Amino acid sequence: MIAAEIFEPIDHESVVDTVVGKVETMIVDGVLKDGARLPSEREMADAFGVSRPKLREALQTLEARGLVHVRHGDGTYIAELTGRAMSPAMLALYSRHGEAFHDYLEYRREQEAFATRLAAQRATAADKERLSAIREELEAAWLGQDAEAESEADFRLHHAVVDASHNTTLIHMMASVYDLTRRGIFYNHDLLRSIDDSGRKLLDQHIEIIESVLSADPVRAEEAARDHMGYVEESIRRGRELQRREQRARMRFKTGV
Repeated sequence: MIAAEIFEPIDHESVVDTVVGKVETMIVDGVLKDGARLPSEREMADAFGVSRPKLREALQTLEARGLVHVRHGDGTYIAELTGRAMSPAMLALYSRHGEAFHDYLEYRREQEAFATRLAAQRATAADKERLSAIREELEAAWLGQDAEAESEADFRLHHAVVDASHNTTLIHMMASVYDLTRRGIFYNHDLLRSIDDSGRKLLDQHIEIIESVLSADPVRAEEAARDHMGYVEESIRRGRELQRREQRARMRFKTGV
């Protein structure tokens, strides 16, 4: 759940419009993201310094605009605004055509290089604190050989870097793109690690991305992002080739050829 502390008191004549405007700004800025559960009406009203009826009216306005969804008895959630990059049918089509994989990584390489460069130039103290915490998570997951925790920290890192770019279009567009990876449309983390059993190289690359942003070095940051995505593409290519060889070998074994 989103912490109530991110909402600030309001001292404006048009209370409802001001609440609506503040929430809309947080959505545009990527502070409030798709599916996030908002605090209770009481908590939000206290945080904004407004009455609960005014807060409720503001939420009704936001719901009418399709920005939030009120689930009675459950709470208020940010609506699914950016959606998925592609329809389920298109995703299935992409997964059957290998050339789409290279287009996907090409797009990610350019966008992440851009985002990481911006992050090195624009990251705030809070952004850097978040990245430092993720670095600790990545290192702990690697030391503990916890593949699931490592994968989750990997996703958080890429999201955190894009958030640190403070480019709202990048934030929303890349959230949709990352959804493809999270659902394993093009590859999964296990396939990526099949080339580097220890995961040490991936960890080193992630740390280099983090360190370049923390040191506010945009040239180093962009290079780190490009090197990482180049490694990902080559590793997935090799991993898929190994899978094809293994499949052929098993077929020959079964047929006795």
